[in-house]
Amino acid sequence: MTSQVYVALRVPAKPLRAFEAFTDEIALWWQPSSLFQLTPSGDGRLAFEPGVDGRLLTTLANGEKFEIGRISIWEPGKRLVFTWRPASFAPDQSTEVEVRFEGVGDETRISIEHRAWDTIPQKHVARHGFPEHLTLQHAAAWWRGSLEMLKSKLPR
Repeated sequence: MTSQVYVALRVPAKPLRAFEAFTDEIALWWQPSSLFQLTPSGDGRLAFEPGVDGRLLTTLANGEKFEIGRISIWEPGKRLVFTWRPASFAPDQSTEVEVRFEGVGDETRISIEHRAWDTIPQKHVARHGFPEHLTLQHAAAWWRGSLEMLKSKLPR
């Protein structure tokens, strides 16, 4: 089994709207983390290129673009899967993020599974010297905070 983080949160929106907020409006809710910076210059402004083989990009203050990952599954209102590779990862290293959108009455349960942390060496800078379980706890807290911010951006 792969080393993974799993978080879920209900938001006040239907699944398609929640998917659109997650993908189209990521720059509005994204929460940078001092522990998990995307580049040495910070996180910049994130944006998804829609569709399979689209990219998750960040644009830094100097205009430079950095590819964080590639989309392998794009199912609006249902599921999104993409690779995750911050600048500190080697070109052959990445983790994977799967986001699911499940209708629950008038709300949507957004669940995020960020997996394959075990493919990143224990002494890698992205782990900050933490043992496995603490790395995963910090990553889960960061994703939860980001989902809370997304939720706060959706009208009630």
